Amino acid sequence: MQLAQLNIARAKYPFDRPEIKNFISDLDAINAVVDISEGFIWRLTGEGDNAMDIQAFCDENIIVNMSVWSSIDSLKNFISQTHYRDFSLRIKAYFDDVAAASYVLWWQEEGVIPTVNDAIVRLEHLRRYGDSPYAFSFKVPFNIGKQ
Repeated sequence: MQLAQLNIARAKYPFDRPEIKNFISDLDAINAVVDISEGFIWRLTGEGDNAMDIQAFCDENIIVNMSVWSSIDSLKNFISQTHYRDFSLRIKAYFDDVAAASYVLWWQEEGVIPTVNDAIVRLEHLRRYGDSPYAFSFKVPFNIGKQ
């Protein structure tokens, strides 16, 4: 099994506005770190080397980020011990606070790439029912043996 994750965010500004330019210009550097991170398996990309052009919601300002990792620890290490940590501290300048869960984790069969639609279903499940083996958060990280 491998760990899949989806996170979403709603930008405060349209993506062609100068207020969000720095966020967009940092994406290539962040994705380069992702690509060489221990435990990284896959990430969602669109036309470019990021997922900025993937429209998963009616709201054009909502972006999606999906990736697959070998373990919860490998994802946690990427979040806390790489350039991403500094990047994430600046995210509030670009994105609205979300009242509901904005990310979801789940165990995925090895070699299977999750779809955006499946990920959104899991996020909605987490929002509606809370943490479960089907869809969970870092707060209640179901391990592989609990499925």
